[in-house]
Amino acid sequence: MEGKKGPPRNWAMKALKLFTLLMLSSCWILKAEDTKQIVQQAVNTELAADRDDHSHWIFYEVDRKPNNSVVQWVAQTGKGDVVRVLIRNGRPIPVPQQRQSIEQFIHDSNAQAKQRRGSQHDDQEAAAMLKLLPVAFVWTVTNRNDQTTTLSFKPDPKFRPPNREARVFAAMEGEMTVGNAHHRIQELKGTLIHDVNFGFGLLGKLDQGGSFSVKRTEIGPGIWDITATHIHIHGHALIFKSISEEEDDEKSSFNCEPDDVSLEQAASAVLQSQGEGSQQSSNTAIPHQR
Repeated sequence: MEGKKGPPRNWAMKALKLFTLLMLSSCWILKAEDTKQIVQQAVNTELAADRDDHSHWIFYEVDRKPNNSVVQWVAQTGKGDVVRVLIRNGRPIPVPQQRQSIEQFIHDSNAQAKQRRGSQHDDQEAAAMLKLLPVAFVWTVTNRNDQTTTLSFKPDPKFRPPNREARVFAAMEGEMTVGNAHHRIQELKGTLIHDVNFGFGLLGKLDQGGSFSVKRTEIGPGIWDITATHIHIHGHALIFKSISEEEDDEKSSFNCEPDDVSLEQAASAVLQSQGEGSQQSSNTAIPHQR
């Protein structure tokens, strides 16, 4: 008598393949969640560090913009940044003129307040863009070593930008490098992958291929700052407010100032600073004339 037909001989293999696919799918979901967690943790760390950091620094800066390139020393204080411009648009500034400009600023409370408002606005814009990183992009880990993790990003099609700045930011793809030990963002760079139109192109347009890159360095124990910014975005709309669409900015020779440094002390410090900056930083306080 012919018995019942059993299951196909390859049923075990099919079951194994199905189980493997399910496991792989779970791994990919977990990997995506882990990747997003890396980004979110880095963003949270940067926001908290910015909120808690009240240190003041003096540094050397070379900032190149169309028709407004400067080489200068900058000393931060709680009331504003004292700036000693050495060269503007290729022309050295005479020392008496440098001193006069500094004296005018430290005795002009309106100029100080205007500078603080501009700085606060830039900080708010930067924080808003930072908060978009985990939600505006799809992230993938591309490289990992003992020191850093590098992730690539591309626009998330489900993201709906809330404003013009976010529209530009969300039209980019690029890479971000995060330190493994303390979750600090070390480098972020991106490229516009398509044109961005405002008002169907009537109000402005930014061209595909525009790029930006930001490099951050630990300038003191646990203190990180932007040491290089490169923005090359072409088009017909001003989007970054106080940041030009064409800019190459580099900062170096960071030295920590006292927490209670005054405008007069900062002015003395920048006037004492000599020569060009270097790529080295120090977390020791600089001397001030009292």
